[in-house]
Amino acid sequence: MKTKLSKAFVLLLVVLVQLAAFVPAHAAGQSGETALAPLPSLNDFVASVKDGSANTVRGVYVPGKFALPVIQQPEGKGGYVSRDDGVVTQYGYAARKGTVGLLAHNYLAGSKFTTLAAGQIVQIVYGDGRIVNYEIAHVYRYQALQPNSASSILVNLDDNKQYTAWDVFQKVYTGGDHVTFQTCIEANGELSWGRLFVVALPYVDEANPSNK
Repeated sequence: MKTKLSKAFVLLLVVLVQLAAFVPAHAAGQSGETALAPLPSLNDFVASVKDGSANTVRGVYVPGKFALPVIQQPEGKGGYVSRDDGVVTQYGYAARKGTVGLLAHNYLAGSKFTTLAAGQIVQIVYGDGRIVNYEIAHVYRYQALQPNSASSILVNLDDNKQYTAWDVFQKVYTGGDHVTFQTCIEANGELSWGRLFVVALPYVDEANPSNK
C-alpha cells in the first residue's frame, strides 16, 4: 500500500510541475498575434521539419489553421515550455504514456490553439516524414480558482463542476493514442485565468477504415 501511495504522489507532483509551466512569469512585449503568413502546403511543411528521426514528433499541421514545428523537452525538465513564438513543445511525460501532448504559452503559439474545434483534422509529422492523422473530438475549458497555482481547483466552464488538477490530467493525458493541445486561457487581465485542452483522437476514414 505504501508503494502505491508513493507512486501516486510522484505522479501528482509530475502533473503539478507540468501545469505550473503555464503560469507565465511575464509576457510584456510578447504576443501570439503576429502578422499572418500564408500557410504552407503540407508537403512543403513536412520538408521543412523532416530530419530523419523516425520516432520523434517534429511538426503539427492543422489544415487552414496553422503549421508549427515541434521541439522536445530537455531531459529531466518536465515543466519546460518554449518561449519562442511559432514553436510548440512536446510534453515528455505524455509521450512516455503513448499520448502526443503539445504545449505552448497563450501569448505565443498557444494563441492558435483557441481556433481549434471539434471535427478538425490534426496531422502529426514525424522526423522521417511520416504523417499520422487525428480528428479533434473534445475541447475542454476550465477556470483556475487560483490562477497562479499549479494545484488550483479547476472549474469546467461547460458544466460548472470542480475538478482537481489530477482529475484533469487523467482525463486529457491518459487513455492511449491521442493528441492533447494545452495552453492557458487569458481573461479579466489575467494570463493564466484558465486552462484550455483540445483532444484529438486517431482519425478513421469512413471510406477506408484501415487508413488513418
